[in-house]
Amino acid sequence: MRLFLAVNFDAATRRAVYEAAAPLRAAAPGLAWVDEARLHLTLKFLDEQPAEAVPGLAAAADAVAARHDAVPSALQEFGAFPNFRRARVVWIGVAADPRLELLHHDVEVACEALGHAVEARPFRPHVTLARVKRPDPMELRALAREARRAAAVRFPVAVRSVDLMRSTLAAEGPAYERLHSSYLRER
Repeated sequence: MRLFLAVNFDAATRRAVYEAAAPLRAAAPGLAWVDEARLHLTLKFLDEQPAEAVPGLAAAADAVAARHDAVPSALQEFGAFPNFRRARVVWIGVAADPRLELLHHDVEVACEALGHAVEARPFRPHVTLARVKRPDPMELRALAREARRAAAVRFPVAVRSVDLMRSTLAAEGPAYERLHSSYLRER
């Protein structure tokens, strides 16, 4: 099974983000845009794992969540990795918050204890909106213009759970299934 740990957002937030990104989709229709229902924040990609790994991962996520309060945050600003001129991924950022960084760190440590390698890159919390398979310079310039026009976009969100997700690859894109939710403390 292809597994990952994620923060999922409610349907209204996913809808608002998807609608706000409409001008970006119109400017760059050749990109592989993520469907509204699949918008999420990945905390840890675990790749292919045996079914027997699920209980241990769920227990580890429960232990991490039990030590953390829910984190008020926001989705804001469109961007691209590494940048719009050479974009590979188009995203909306998650507001920087030390509590979210600590949650991510604790997820990494818990997964490392189960034998998963620690991510070498720094944590840059974001929600992937599109992947660039065949870069078209004209499309990328139009995309950058639209992203600048929407610079003030901001959607309040609350990180309330860490979800263990299964990803099944298909021709029309991956299908996600929530296997387990670990709820953060509510204050």
